[in-house]
Amino acid sequence: MDNIITEAKIEKYFSLTSKALAEIRQNIAKKSKREAKEIIDMVSNYLSDAEYFRGKKDFVNAFASINYAHGWIDCGVRLGIFNVTDDKLFTIK
Repeated sequence: MDNIITEAKIEKYFSLTSKALAEIRQNIAKKSKREAKEIIDMVSNYLSDAEYFRGKKDFVNAFASINYAHGWIDCGVRLGIFNVTDDKLFTIK
């Protein structure tokens, strides 16, 4: 049953990525403000797409959008654009 994209699974990952977004907004490396804004904008756009697809009950595309959003976050973390330490929310080096 873990291979089925349910509304509950969408909600779980939407919540996780939204929490990660809130944390990176508060933890931008001083040298990386321009890059951080670009990443945060992309994450916000993908979460907006996920919300749109979730509203249409298109859980496959909602899940894909959430994963793209979180991928942008993890990329920024790995590049040192965000100073975070929570290895449950982020892919830490």
